[in-house]
Amino acid sequence: MTSLPLPVSRKLAVEVIDARDLLPKDGHGTSSPYVVVEFDGQRKQTHTVPRDLNPQWNQVFALSQSKPESTLEISVWEDGPNEAFLGGVCFNLTDVPVRDQPDGPLAPQWYKLEGASDDAPVTGDIMVAVWIGTQADESFPESWNSDAPYVSYAYTRSKVYQSPKMWYLRAYVIEAQDLRLASAAPLPPGVPYNVRSAMTRRPIAASSSSSSLSWMEDLMFVASEPLSNHEMIVEVEDRSTKEPESLGYAVVPVASVEQRLDERQAVASRWFNLESTATRECGAAPGGGYRGRIHLRLCLEGGYHVLDEAAHVSSDFRPTAKQLWKPAVGVLELGILGARGLIPMKTRGAGGGGAKGSTDAYCVAKYGKKWVRTRTITDSFDPRWNEQYTWQVYDPCTVLTVGVFDNWRMFDAAGNRQDYRIGKVRIRVSTLESNRVYTASYPLLRLLPSGVKKMGEVQLAVRFACAALLPNTCAMYAQPMLPRMHHLRPLGVLQQDVLRVSAIMLVSEWLERSEPPLGQEVVRYMLDVNWHSWSNRRSRANWFRIMGVVSWAFGLARWIDDIRRWRNPTTTVLVHVLYLVLVWYPELVVPTASLYVFLIGAWYSRFRPRAPAGMDVRLSQADMVDADDLDEEFDPVPSTKPAEVVRARYDRLRILAARVQRLLGDLAAQGERVQALISWRDPRATKLFIGACLVVALVFYVVPPKMIAVALGFYFLRHPMFRDPMPPASLNFFRRLPSLSDRML
Repeated sequence: MTSLPLPVSRKLAVEVIDARDLLPKDGHGTSSPYVVVEFDGQRKQTHTVPRDLNPQWNQVFALSQSKPESTLEISVWEDGPNEAFLGGVCFNLTDVPVRDQPDGPLAPQWYKLEGASDDAPVTGDIMVAVWIGTQADESFPESWNSDAPYVSYAYTRSKVYQSPKMWYLRAYVIEAQDLRLASAAPLPPGVPYNVRSAMTRRPIAASSSSSSLSWMEDLMFVASEPLSNHEMIVEVEDRSTKEPESLGYAVVPVASVEQRLDERQAVASRWFNLESTATRECGAAPGGGYRGRIHLRLCLEGGYHVLDEAAHVSSDFRPTAKQLWKPAVGVLELGILGARGLIPMKTRGAGGGGAKGSTDAYCVAKYGKKWVRTRTITDSFDPRWNEQYTWQVYDPCTVLTVGVFDNWRMFDAAGNRQDYRIGKVRIRVSTLESNRVYTASYPLLRLLPSGVKKMGEVQLAVRFACAALLPNTCAMYAQPMLPRMHHLRPLGVLQQDVLRVSAIMLVSEWLERSEPPLGQEVVRYMLDVNWHSWSNRRSRANWFRIMGVVSWAFGLARWIDDIRRWRNPTTTVLVHVLYLVLVWYPELVVPTASLYVFLIGAWYSRFRPRAPAGMDVRLSQADMVDADDLDEEFDPVPSTKPAEVVRARYDRLRILAARVQRLLGDLAAQGERVQALISWRDPRATKLFIGACLVVALVFYVVPPKMIAVALGFYFLRHPMFRDPMPPASLNFFRRLPSLSDRML
């Protein structure tokens, strides 16, 4: 399998290893040296090694080359008040070797440091390696492309991350015995469940008030590997009093819970002894007094897919247990080429006239469990990454997400600054033709409180390499998307949302502990945490999406109405002939309809998308959104706005809800009128209806069906001169049927 045809980006690579026997310049017999690399107007600097005459830097720089006659200068300096020169060496670009893959790395060499003049004594040597290479070099991702401070190095290099392996933890609460209740309480105790890894607290009520209580309730939590780092705490509380009183607790290590693949594997229940809560509060070892016992059935469900993404943009549907994975159907290759036209994200300089806008951009791509982060190109509005990554594809109906961010953490040694979101692009794998390379620029759009704003463009190259289109890939379309357990023992919608929030917390905490860390703000943005939050703009966009879906039905209705009104007599006559043929030969209906759909699909293939589509401003209704709607969309929960603003928005929402309420009432009334046909709520209407049904039955028994079909069709297509402009009798009859609207309060 060949790689993506990324554009070759020639770079001058300079690897600064170390130096030896430098001249002491700090007055204490040592030096604190650093290295400056200058080439074609570009200046790069290593970090300073304090008080060392044999320093080591081990840093790589990548410099753009435009003039073949330029000279590379590498100099060593003392980091002190006088900035003393410790020596340097020069390279002519024509003498620098060119490295092409699959050549091995160029070995570094010692070069004797030279002084600026014969009067300035210089001693020592420097070990460097200089070559002209491409982005295929293994040193290219680790190279520095800016004069970023040394503390930011961990935040500027590229990295591949893996999401933690997550399990659904099922806890079936059966009963508790030998509880020490303070009194015969009229209200039963509740059982709050606490899984520390998911940080979820679930209270459930008992079914009796004696010392032996029964719950029989199924609860679900999320746990991530390594499971040995997590434990589940089960605590029984008596809530019959004003303040809940703890009756005891039990600690269950998650690593000791049994794992199962599907529902056919039986899981044995276990009894757990409850201990006094005072023992835990005092920090004493377990075993501090018997307070009863609780009966649980615990298992780690490997047959579910732990949802951490929104369902419509999910990149993976595989179950947790690797034994249930199906073979991959292809490989997704992504080339992150670069960005252009990025807007300034921060200000650099001393302020005043010396300050300037700057952007330190990097990309994050997420597909399945694999996250990739490119290196940071600092102080550039048109960064070029030219990095390539691959993923195994197990289901083509998945989505690749690519986000662009501005690096703020590199300027904060403590890593407390959050990276700023520039924009993101989603590419659905199923929209890509097999083994075809798509190279396109996608707009980076952000919805801000001031409105939608274009932050720049990102250029991507993507290919879905599928070795065998049939039958593996096409067979996926006939299989369910989610694993088997989601259909045999489905999770509720609200339960899925709660578990997804817990899974996102686990993923963000895991990736933030990596080195370099991937911030929680990046993870939450890539996973669309706030997708289900209320938005008047998004509701309006969904309404127009529905209208776009049913527009073909409206177009078909208008076409039929034009035929009925004989606006084009030739077309109407042809429809009469076609209708006669289909009525006389009904076996042609299905093949004719299938052939017609085939012809429509073949015709629309001329207008198929030539490249994966990016974010659509018009579809999102972001180009005509009201300022107050945007302000409401960015308002957190609970609201931080004044009471007058909240009241006005509440009244506006009530007006919108009244329209929806009226629409629902109209739909219910139509259904109730259908039921009223034979419910005898209107005796005369029911008599007319069942009498008409009897007449229809007799007519169909006597008259051949083809004759009836021809008569009804010609009656429907009759000329307007034979039509009554008033509504037909059947519609008038239906509208007069009673509904239950008159019985509503």
